[in-house]
Amino acid sequence: MRIGVFTALFQNLPFEEALDKAVAAGVTAVEIGAGGYPGSQHCPVDDLLASAAQRDEYLEAIHSRGLILSALSVHNNPLHPNPETAKEADIVIRKAVELAKLLNVPVVNGFSGLPAGAPGDAMPNWVTCPWPPEFLEMLDYQWNQVAIPYWRETEKFIADQGVKFAFEMHPGMLVYNVETMLRLRDATGPALGCNFDPSHLFWNGVDAVAAIRKLGSAIYHVHGKDCYVDRLNISVNGCNDNKPYDQILNRAWTFRSIGYGHDAQVWKDIISALRLVGYDYVISIEHEDALMSTDEGLGKGVAMLQDANIFEQPGEMFWA
Repeated sequence: MRIGVFTALFQNLPFEEALDKAVAAGVTAVEIGAGGYPGSQHCPVDDLLASAAQRDEYLEAIHSRGLILSALSVHNNPLHPNPETAKEADIVIRKAVELAKLLNVPVVNGFSGLPAGAPGDAMPNWVTCPWPPEFLEMLDYQWNQVAIPYWRETEKFIADQGVKFAFEMHPGMLVYNVETMLRLRDATGPALGCNFDPSHLFWNGVDAVAAIRKLGSAIYHVHGKDCYVDRLNISVNGCNDNKPYDQILNRAWTFRSIGYGHDAQVWKDIISALRLVGYDYVISIEHEDALMSTDEGLGKGVAMLQDANIFEQPGEMFWA
């Protein structure tokens, strides 16, 4: 299994300088933003779609450094109630899928998106409990009238391109846990799967190993990111927390570099579970640690994963 990095943390650097930083950090794969919230600073999507020569140069810059391009990322909201916002997100997703095919990249990462709670609403609405009864009506609208129809059509387009699309299960999106991930996949098709990021599950009390075993072959890509869960704050206010991310002392949970939320044994168990279900691709480190610089956070994350990761195939069971 390779260790990679999501180059969004180097978005202030030119493309090739970002690749050099990745190599210096000791990774062998890069995940690159192609629109949406990550931006596309390191991926001129339209130019690459238009020119085979530019695509060759782009891949050469990556491969000549001993790297692979593990995924393109387009985290956005194609289910947004604003038609222009939703249309733009859909265009970005489809362009990224087309580009992934041309670059021979197997997966595009993103979000499921989140619709409004009812027709005519202006803002997305994340429902987290079944009562009052209007909430169930909202969920029925979001799933059956918006999300499933959109993703059923889009899944066919993605499958036709020979690419996979991997949802990051994220709070504030319709797909935010294992159950919602599998529900949308079952209602659409196998071109849709999971970009497994344990940090979004830790704060909600999920056992990452149990989640991996339930998802199984639906995992198409993995993010390496940790989360510190503040038991003192949770004991007072619970785990749902909408305070700004910079109010770390008062929050229930905070994204951290690998090893600063959960110890090496947890990450070894995650790696072993991934191998158990047949995943042997890339763990792409996503740095979002407000207590640590990008270089230090990435460096310590790489060091932890180098110890926890399983790089070689197991070989024959000579003892059995």
